[in-house]
Amino acid sequence: MSLAQQFSVAGKYLRYYFTAGNRHDVHSPFVFSLIEEVLQDKQPRADFAEIELLRKRLLKSPDTISVTDLGAGSIVSGGNERRIADITRYAAKQPKFGQLFYRLIQYLQPQYLVELGTSMGLSSSYMAKANPNATVYTIEGCPNIAAKARSNFDQLGINNIEQRVGNFDTVLPELLPQLPRLDWMYVDGNHRKEPTWNYFLESLPYVHEGTILIFDDIHWTPDMEEVWHRIQSHEAVTYTIDLFFIGLVFFRKDFKVKQHFTLKY
Repeated sequence: MSLAQQFSVAGKYLRYYFTAGNRHDVHSPFVFSLIEEVLQDKQPRADFAEIELLRKRLLKSPDTISVTDLGAGSIVSGGNERRIADITRYAAKQPKFGQLFYRLIQYLQPQYLVELGTSMGLSSSYMAKANPNATVYTIEGCPNIAAKARSNFDQLGINNIEQRVGNFDTVLPELLPQLPRLDWMYVDGNHRKEPTWNYFLESLPYVHEGTILIFDDIHWTPDMEEVWHRIQSHEAVTYTIDLFFIGLVFFRKDFKVKQHFTLKY
């Protein structure tokens, strides 16, 4: 990300921070409950400490791996050979979002989850730990990164993650028909307008009223903001929640009109 992009995102975040609403601005019982029981929940869990200990080890790792980058959004320099520590620092989602996913999963109880962009597997681990009876299908474009993530899952004793390696454009349409249903999809890779829009469209035949789609970096570039607004406007979407760094998309039928919430998190 260039310096100009960083300043642009920082400016957008300041506007978001000072204009985002809170639970007092919400008139939906479901969203109000989501705020109270998920967004406002700051209680630590033993699983959090275990995953964050792994993150600390990765951030101190001197190892490097050869990376195949199939998408957009990498800000790690150094060509194809990259340090594990740098990938963890720049590509992995912040702890508070992994912990948000954990609480969301415990609250919504999805059984079949898909993640686009495994990276070091920290977000995958939060999702898998949240519901050991669920199955997390995570897709990673780089075989070496996928192998490192597998090692991380093994260290955490996680056995409910199914890995797929390859280009999202190929693997996702192959995977979705194999699932009993799509309860959750987290899109964290290839941060470009048209691929993101295509992943959304590919998911639609498999969503149901309880499905949640999560899109990463919705304000990262003007193109990502454009596709976020396109997703919000789609007739199948009943409401969305903008948390700035991620956007939540719902298909629930308890609203008579489409509603969009921008909430502080």
